[in-house]
Amino acid sequence: MADYLKRFLPPLAPVSGMERLRACIGAFLGILATGIVSAAALGPTSSVPLLIAPMGASAVLLFAVPSSPLAQPWSILCGNILACLIGVTCAIWIPDPVIASAAAIGAAIAVMMLTKSLHPPSGAVALTAVLGGPVVHDLGYSFVIWPVGLNSLLLLVIAIAYNNLTGRRYPHLAPPAAKNIHDTADPIPSERIGFTPGDLRFALGQHDELIDVSPDDLDSILHRAQMHAYHRRFGEIRCEEIMSSDVVSVAPETSVLRAFALLRRHRIKALPVVNTEGRLIGIVTQTDFMQRAAWPSRTALRPGIVGKFGSILGVAQKQPRVVADIMTAPVQFVRPDTLVTELVPAMADRGLHHLPVADAEGHVLGIVTQSDLIAALYARNLNDRQKPEPLSLAG
Repeated sequence: MADYLKRFLPPLAPVSGMERLRACIGAFLGILATGIVSAAALGPTSSVPLLIAPMGASAVLLFAVPSSPLAQPWSILCGNILACLIGVTCAIWIPDPVIASAAAIGAAIAVMMLTKSLHPPSGAVALTAVLGGPVVHDLGYSFVIWPVGLNSLLLLVIAIAYNNLTGRRYPHLAPPAAKNIHDTADPIPSERIGFTPGDLRFALGQHDELIDVSPDDLDSILHRAQMHAYHRRFGEIRCEEIMSSDVVSVAPETSVLRAFALLRRHRIKALPVVNTEGRLIGIVTQTDFMQRAAWPSRTALRPGIVGKFGSILGVAQKQPRVVADIMTAPVQFVRPDTLVTELVPAMADRGLHHLPVADAEGHVLGIVTQSDLIAALYARNLNDRQKPEPLSLAG
């Protein structure tokens, strides 16, 4: 019996005690501040309610589950206002309170789904407009502005400030669509194998039921699960195991000619830029030279007659002279203990061919290239294929 009853408990995602405390404090501050500001705006003698009960339900969504599609600004503002308009209208035109309540809830849900502003507390707003008593009925359509509109706006402003100050992204805007950096029609590399956003949209369409998780969040969760499974399968190869430790680097005051000569001499495609303390401050790559270092004239990198002719014409004086003029900064880097599988999105989708490895103080320890990553994953996959098959005891 106990096991059967446990099945009725909703399988909520696990969260830390700190996250629970954050949500409780946020809801407390949100309702408190909304009430105080409403009292100051309406005055102590106002007959208008300072707070309405549905704001408590809105606070649960805005502070406890701010990533929910039902808790976004459009949902709370548009949902509450539309539901209130419908509730007031039903209260005025339908004499029977039970029928008016049912009509208000049904119509509110229909309109909210049509406008993509579904917000569960808005159903309570519509019901309050019908069953709120003489004080609410006397307000008529003013109830939409005071207190519903005021409460919703104040609670939203507080939620935006509090969630962002406590490390929660709100509003929870959908990320921009991943774009192929080569400006071609091909999907990004990570979407060519495995499930894609299109597959996710198809599955959600087949499910044909509203889910309180945004598609972009669901996509992110599924990719994290895939990455965890990949770690579990292929082990934990870390950057420090595959990085090149003998790093050729330059200072920001190194001349462009000198840096270009180092690239050619060592047959490499990137140079970390470090300051006098050995801390990483940038990176200069072949692309930086192509885009910024004396192109299209190229006189700064081509000594001889062409370079001298450019100097006579005054072209050379306009060209970048030191690495600081062309380097990319700030530069993305990784820690020595970073798992190499975590480098795949950056290198495959964002086109990063080289990632410096630095310690907590920013000192350069090595550099990882796409070649290093490919070799590591190939070696691990090869080792897995060569493992002997377990003996079967079946007779």
